[in-house]
Amino acid sequence: MPKTAKAKKKVSKQKTKVVSKSKPAAAKVVSKGPVKISKTYIPKETEKYMCEKHKVYFRIRLTEWKKELIKANNEALYNGGMDDNNISADIVDQANSYIDNNVEMKAINRQIKLISEIDKALRRIREDTYGYCLDTAEPIGLKRLMARPVAKYTIAAQEKHEKDEKVHADD
Repeated sequence: MPKTAKAKKKVSKQKTKVVSKSKPAAAKVVSKGPVKISKTYIPKETEKYMCEKHKVYFRIRLTEWKKELIKANNEALYNGGMDDNNISADIVDQANSYIDNNVEMKAINRQIKLISEIDKALRRIREDTYGYCLDTAEPIGLKRLMARPVAKYTIAAQEKHEKDEKVHADD
């Protein structure tokens, strides 16, 4: 009889070891719960740069901006398609309609490129590189990100890129 009691003790010891190993892992998952912010939250310079609150704020802001752009593009494309049925006999009216459509399509193309930039910014948030310059890895700054949430470079690096683009465009 004593032998079975020892066997039970061994089994119970093994179970406690397994349970104790899984508890710390579960505790780590719980501590990484989603950070919630209020709708009126604005990132502050006094907080740690690109803390979880900042990331959540910019993720929400970028996602809402993307939804607005997609909605505006869909409305513009739908309404633009409706105007094609009203073809005028007057050549001036046709020219005006063509120019209006051309300008609207350019605006839609710009918005599509902006949506692509928003997607890239959201990817950088997931990769924990958002808010840091792609060239220098220095913080971009909250003021700049508030003004332009898709910013990829510090002001100095952006000016350098624009100068390089101008030099290459002149060639």
